[in-house]
Amino acid sequence: MSVDRKPDMRINRARRHFLGLSVATGARLMAIGSLAATLLPSSAQALGTKWWKKGDGDGGGDSGGMCFLAGTSIRTVAGAVRVEDLRIGDLVETVDGEAKPVKWIGYHSFRRNGRHWSRSAMPVRIARHAIDEKSPHRDLYVSRGHALYVDGVLIQAADLVNGTSITQAVPEGVETLDYFHIAFQAHEGVFAEGVAAESLLLKDGNHEIFANFAEYARLYPDDPHPAMIPFAPTVGYGGREHLKALIRLGAPRFAPKYEPARRLYERIAERAENSAV
Repeated sequence: MSVDRKPDMRINRARRHFLGLSVATGARLMAIGSLAATLLPSSAQALGTKWWKKGDGDGGGDSGGMCFLAGTSIRTVAGAVRVEDLRIGDLVETVDGEAKPVKWIGYHSFRRNGRHWSRSAMPVRIARHAIDEKSPHRDLYVSRGHALYVDGVLIQAADLVNGTSITQAVPEGVETLDYFHIAFQAHEGVFAEGVAAESLLLKDGNHEIFANFAEYARLYPDDPHPAMIPFAPTVGYGGREHLKALIRLGAPRFAPKYEPARRLYERIAERAENSAV
């Protein structure tokens, strides 16, 4: 980037942070209240369980459940397999270079009530090549609370929303949001459309948030409440951090030191901006 373009770039990036703030914090504030009013009850909700609530994420985040949208390709030893077609025992390639057998797959579904989806249930769309020149291979859709593994840390998809290359959106023609998540013996990183993303971090009985939670209890009666440890550190970049970044862009000399989440957000958002030029 040339020195002459810096003022314009700061203005553009400031606007982008305003958009990110409105999307990330606005959706977060309305998530819990709007869900009950706008979604039809799913099978799990009918059984008295909750799926989208504060604390269901990997490290206590407030963006809700963590899942891959149906149709997402997962890298296995047999090649790319859609997440909904995976079966217990299938060998999935992980970020540590080893293939691990699937222990369990949780699922949940949402239907919209009327013309609009609840923002809390809408997936986050990571556009093709949004992360780097090779990934994702095609648009990747995950739930808001699902963490990607980028630059050695885990960060929730909702914290990367920038209004351009990463947005909340539903694939065209989709009438039901079917979410699936993969559990292994431990917390792992897997490849979804070529992007490293987390597997299900089982802890505090959170398998009960899925519609088929009874299956887990039947398969693993001696392990009713597993407690996994995250395979990588988790960073967050919520609404307050967006505001801090905005202030920093306007007054860089007084800016706080970059944090991993901020660096990730700005690198990916700047990549989207440069691609659009």
